Amino acid sequence: MQLRLPLVFLCIVSCAFSAERPNVPAIRLNPAALEFAQQLIREGRVVLDGKGAWAGHRPSPREENEFIRLHGLGQYAKWHLGIDRRHGEETKTHHKFPFGDFTALHRCGLLAVKARAHEYGYAEIETAADELLSRIEIK
Repeated sequence: MQLRLPLVFLCIVSCAFSAERPNVPAIRLNPAALEFAQQLIREGRVVLDGKGAWAGHRPSPREENEFIRLHGLGQYAKWHLGIDRRHGEETKTHHKFPFGDFTALHRCGLLAVKARAHEYGYAEIETAADELLSRIEIK
């Protein structure tokens, strides 16, 4: 009986530390990327493309890998509005919700970010994408 108590205690402590905190999303807004996107808009580095064009404009995995090789993951991260805390910082999978092609912000990329963030309940990212879109909407 004495042996069971320490095992039960260890199990409870282990479960408490390994479980993700409730109501804390695994993917959160990347503030550096939001600031970078705002800078791109101020500089006019924006492609005013239409809804649905992202599939053709999004960088391929080969282009992503080449960009990382040349510029590093720090620069790669600036092109993604989301950070996935389930993956290590030094991995591509840590970065979610891309919005550009490594040269310019794409309106279609932001539309895709907004739709996906809404679909999966990432309100902070959805709001950021919406705010960015409001700065570049075609008048």
